[in-house]
Amino acid sequence: MTASTPPSSRVTLVLLQERDRFRDFLQRRVGSREVAEDLLQGAYAKALERAGQLRDEESAVAWFFRILRNSVVERARRESAAARALGQLAGEIAGADPSEEATRTVCVCLRNVLGTLKPEYESALRAVDLDGRELRAFAREAGISANNAAVRLHRSREAVRKRLVSMCGACARHKCIDCTCAASAPRRVDAGK
Repeated sequence: MTASTPPSSRVTLVLLQERDRFRDFLQRRVGSREVAEDLLQGAYAKALERAGQLRDEESAVAWFFRILRNSVVERARRESAAARALGQLAGEIAGADPSEEATRTVCVCLRNVLGTLKPEYESALRAVDLDGRELRAFAREAGISANNAAVRLHRSREAVRKRLVSMCGACARHKCIDCTCAASAPRRVDAGK
């Protein structure tokens, strides 16, 4: 098989027959059936793109498990990076002196993005990342399971990231360290807001 050759129908059939096993493998590692399903779909897409790496059709399941493991690792890295960025923002907000000019100047981009999220996403971000509540405490307050709360928080972080990048472009990709986009022109707000 070459890099452009699609997997044989036998390989495809084997991978589809093992779908439940693959999903269970992912679910044990991510703790959520919904996230496991999302990762599995992405892994199937990667498998189609990387079919040329498969040298022996007999090893298709082991090869696909490597793709699944890599997907879990990539997801963990993305979540960790997003959590660090939002945690840093929360720390800056919480630790700032309200009398300082910097705290009266709010990044308009972030404020605008938060207002466009689904209400349940916005409440998850505000509670966990900005207010510093424990995930389990937020889950109890929202009346959902801890796993569901984790999924909601992950999806809300992804939504913020995507919207900031689409709204601000390059400066958002560089973590708004020196935000120069037109949408970010700082506006003065009351320190209590």
